[in-house]
Amino acid sequence: MGKSEGHGEKWHGHVTALTVAPEYRRLGLAATFMSALEEISEKKRAYFVDLFVRVSNKVAVDMYKQLGYSVYRRVLEYYSGDPDEDAFDMRKALSMDTEGKSVIALQHPVRPEDVE
Repeated sequence: MGKSEGHGEKWHGHVTALTVAPEYRRLGLAATFMSALEEISEKKRAYFVDLFVRVSNKVAVDMYKQLGYSVYRRVLEYYSGDPDEDAFDMRKALSMDTEGKSVIALQHPVRPEDVE
């Protein structure tokens, strides 16, 4: 599930949630869903697509990297729990972002309240 949000050069597609049942994993479904959101985001003239993923979810992080996403920033204690867990904000630039500004990684982590 995804949506469009932001303004100006921060107008982007956002992955709200993506879950594939265990018995349907490794069939390319997640890649198909991501491709569809990217195509819709392109049509809406978005600059990038982003998503948040648990730092500990190496399988998902690696999959998103294979799909062309990169870590834009680390968000401290984004996920509530015991203990709280950090998230990676991962992004993929789209054709509107001709200079790739939207994916230039931040050097320092941010707090959830600093996420726009």
